[in-house]
Amino acid sequence: MRLVVDTGVFSAGLGRRRPASYEPLLARYAGNQLFLAAVTVAELRYGALVAEWRSPRRERLEVAISATTIVPVTDELLTEVAELRAECRRLGHPLADRAHSNDLWIAASARHIGAALLSADRIFGDAPGLVRP
Repeated sequence: MRLVVDTGVFSAGLGRRRPASYEPLLARYAGNQLFLAAVTVAELRYGALVAEWRSPRRERLEVAISATTIVPVTDELLTEVAELRAECRRLGHPLADRAHSNDLWIAASARHIGAALLSADRIFGDAPGLVRP
């Protein structure tokens, strides 16, 4: 199965101390092809910079990112983002709100490649056309 992993779940998978609630989500990695939205990679790297991670930890992050496939930003993905936001706006779904723009990109990336979205965030609930494993 193709899985787009959101920032929160991917981050939890990197940590040595993670909430037990993430274990069932992380167990879904096994046997699946993992994808990251481009915005997730930016969020992960930003978090590492702000937290002032040292070289070994930053290297582990890059190795983990390189073990996935980053969904390329293409004209088709840009259209998917616009269409998803418009659908969410019509439905009154919070993914249409500017405050959730990164989440919108993650959801649109999953829809674009026909993958399920692995996330613990409720914001993705009932998002149109989004498959959750």
